[in-house]
Amino acid sequence: MNLAEIMEMLRNPQAIQARVNELKEKTAKITATGSSGGGMVRITMNGALEMISCEIASEVVDPNDITLLQDLVRAAYNDASARVKEELQKELSAGMEGLPIPPGMLGGLG
Repeated sequence: MNLAEIMEMLRNPQAIQARVNELKEKTAKITATGSSGGGMVRITMNGALEMISCEIASEVVDPNDITLLQDLVRAAYNDASARVKEELQKELSAGMEGLPIPPGMLGGLG
């Protein structure tokens, strides 16, 4: 970031705020689905990393093996979370182009 970019940013903070608000709207619309057990457990999350849905195939519901189900849910959640983070990374990288924001300022997402 050079001095001219810093000065421009200071002159027009409303433009940066508008761009940030636009990015927030776009990221709110992101959804991703993660799965485990060959698709037997599927979790869908939004851009805020909130779980939208959790689908569990009846064949993995065994009262005698709750640990397996717990592991499958955890793995599907982690898969969905990683997919959402990848989409956020893409969206933020594209949306922040041209903005004078130092690397790492967005917690590794920018």
